[in-house]
Amino acid sequence: MASSPISPATQLGSSRSATMLAMMSRGMFVKPARTSHQMVRKEKIGLRIACQATSIPAENVPDMEKRKLLNLLLVGALSLPTGFMLVPYATFFAPPGSGGEGGGTPAKDALGNDVIAAEWLKTHGAGDRTLTQGLKGDPTYLVVENDKTLATYGINAVCTHLGCVVPWNKAENKFLCPCHGSQYNAQGRVVRGPAPLSLALAHADIDDGGKVVFVPWVETDFRTGDAPWWS
Repeated sequence: MASSPISPATQLGSSRSATMLAMMSRGMFVKPARTSHQMVRKEKIGLRIACQATSIPAENVPDMEKRKLLNLLLVGALSLPTGFMLVPYATFFAPPGSGGEGGGTPAKDALGNDVIAAEWLKTHGAGDRTLTQGLKGDPTYLVVENDKTLATYGINAVCTHLGCVVPWNKAENKFLCPCHGSQYNAQGRVVRGPAPLSLALAHADIDDGGKVVFVPWVETDFRTGDAPWWS
């Protein structure tokens, strides 16, 4: 049987088909590039979407005055409970017994009760010196004079050497410090060291209700004639 000749066109088509098949099998098939028209269209669409996302209608813009009002309301709501919580702390650090009449401090007995002058003199005789709570909570002696009246001064019991509380020794009629041997007379003037200074004084007044009130002593120390070292 005679073979029919193959035309050049047929051979060219067969060659292209074989080449494409080989490229596909090797993963070399290249995706056709986008046209410039498609790219420009994509960019316009993206730009329009971005512009729409960032634009906000004027009626939806927050009112600054309303925001300020809301901030003030928030601060006020937080300040009230905070203030109530701080009040107990402030009163805790205030000096005990402060706020008496005339800027003084009511004297307190060993049980924390106010000292009533008339009642005190019923149970404390002439020459008595008993500790009470005085200015700034310091232990302070109330003095009963020999005529059974309350002295107009109180004696701070804190030793001027190293701060020990000095007890009253009735037998020796002196204040004797048990820590380092300092001695003070019946009015609290230092008579023996190592304490360098006399015991501090405070006025012992009686208010309209009969309570004993300690008031700071700022005048000359009547025991020494010097200015008060504690003021």
